[in-house]
Amino acid sequence: MPVTETFRVPKRRRNVPEARQRTREALAEWGVSDETTETAALLVSELVANAVLHCRVSYAQVQVVLTLDDAELTLEVSDPDRDRVPRAHESAPDDEGGRGLALVEALSDDWGWRQDAYTKCVWARIALEPSDAAGPSGSLVPGGARARTAAPAEPERPAHHDRVSP
Repeated sequence: MPVTETFRVPKRRRNVPEARQRTREALAEWGVSDETTETAALLVSELVANAVLHCRVSYAQVQVVLTLDDAELTLEVSDPDRDRVPRAHESAPDDEGGRGLALVEALSDDWGWRQDAYTKCVWARIALEPSDAAGPSGSLVPGGARARTAAPAEPERPAHHDRVSP
């Protein structure tokens, strides 16, 4: 059965480390390997940093949804600037930024974006290794202090998929 962790952080640069830490905590609680956890934390950092940088809505909240479903981990980052969709571009070697989506492309097995009714969601998926699929007790979710909610039986796949070339 899929398990989900959802949290929000204010749209400020100083909150990116909080999103990264909360991702690490949830995945550790679920028994996901350290390597996959660090990859997921880096992906969440990049996606939240992009939302913080590009969302033009003042005082916005950025929502992060982590979903563990059998052999796949899905990371979703949403912000209320639904019409400003991600666009990859080539960065010059001396550019200070602009490599976030290339990093997401390189580290995830799949990624894309969708426009929901009031938000835009950028998502990434990571295929899990067999060692990630079970925690110490052999179940997907070791007992934890935080409450978890089950995802719908058949989660919707994103309506839009905008891939970038490496």
